[in-house]
Amino acid sequence: MDQTIKDFEAAIAELESIVKKLEEGDLPLETSLQLYERGVQLSRFCHTRLEEAERRIEILNERGELKPPPATFGEDEDNT
Repeated sequence: MDQTIKDFEAAIAELESIVKKLEEGDLPLETSLQLYERGVQLSRFCHTRLEEAERRIEILNERGELKPPPATFGEDEDNT
């Protein structure tokens, strides 16, 4: 996982910024490609976080008890 992504909220904010820049269309092709690549990384990060949250919710709904999150959940949140 990309260590430059701090958390879900920061990833969403950066992704929104990238989308705005790309929509303006005033960037050189290489810059656009780099931003697109970063956007894909951020999108994958967010998707993974959302899937992890969904699994935790499913566990709560099925068993009615909170279980510890998977070892990979929130790894980079410890740095905040």
